[in-house]
Amino acid sequence: MDKQILLEGIDLLEFFGVNNSKIELIKRLFPKIKITARGHALFVQGEPKEIKAFEKKFALILDHYYQYNMLSEEIIHELLDSGVSSFEENSNGEPDIIVFGNSGKPVRARTPNQRRLVEASANNDLIFAIGPAGTGKTYTAIALAVRALKNKEIRKIILSRPAVEAGENLGFLPGDLKDKIDPYLQPLYDALQDMIPPKKLEEFLKDGVIQIAPLAFMRGRTLSNAYVILDEAQNTTVNQLKMFLTRMGLNAKFIITGDVTQIDLPRKSHSGLIQALKILKGIKNIGNIYFDKKDIVRHRLVRDIVEAYDKHDEEKIEIKTETKEKNKQ
Repeated sequence: MDKQILLEGIDLLEFFGVNNSKIELIKRLFPKIKITARGHALFVQGEPKEIKAFEKKFALILDHYYQYNMLSEEIIHELLDSGVSSFEENSNGEPDIIVFGNSGKPVRARTPNQRRLVEASANNDLIFAIGPAGTGKTYTAIALAVRALKNKEIRKIILSRPAVEAGENLGFLPGDLKDKIDPYLQPLYDALQDMIPPKKLEEFLKDGVIQIAPLAFMRGRTLSNAYVILDEAQNTTVNQLKMFLTRMGLNAKFIITGDVTQIDLPRKSHSGLIQALKILKGIKNIGNIYFDKKDIVRHRLVRDIVEAYDKHDEEKIEIKTETKEKNKQ
């Protein structure tokens, strides 16, 4: 079967990429069909079923280009992986797009549990988002905070992380206090830089509209009219997390993210996150969202890496169990 797709009103260099890099990427992502670009047209050859699937996916790419007049390889991957355009809605009738970031790039809930986090944020003032690395817990939470700020639902965003190495003693690092702290907080800056133009972000940081600080800096504060996110909460002690939870003021939303399989605390310290999940279980207006390997949205290898480590941990548990049983005998 042959199919011709007209590409009307597009900049060929922007759409196809330098040396046709973007169209070559699309070809690699659809190996079962032959795609040929000639001027403002694509010629597609293959089985009817494969061509129909390609047309549906390619329409998402065209939709994005016509809305934003730009297209990147990252966006091509995102659109083809998610299968959701900026114009589509999920099964609950709510848009998957959380906020529009820089260059019009949509930041969307891309997995079922990311959508559950978005839904939970509408109904709960305190949410625990638990799961492995790369599942978009923190990124989705920050997108929700940026949306709330843009919609003037809150006055400020507060992002925090525990500085774990040697407790929260950063004295061994070179530089002033900001130099010592920034390496721990850089992932939070990275997410914000995707969603807020550089000059505006600099202005927000200078004026205190957006605050990024280690957990220790939260002590003694009352956080009101704010979206507050605590990242890497598995590395808080019991007292630290209790202190943080009791900072909640009026008109505040708290999202606490963490991965209970990656605890970096000293051996004698108990994770405040694990204990909080047990103590606060069953309290109304507290949401618990559990992410898993299916939510991983980083490089495809990340999912394989997480699965390999999980398998390794399971084998260790089996060996220990077998050893105990033999010793009993």
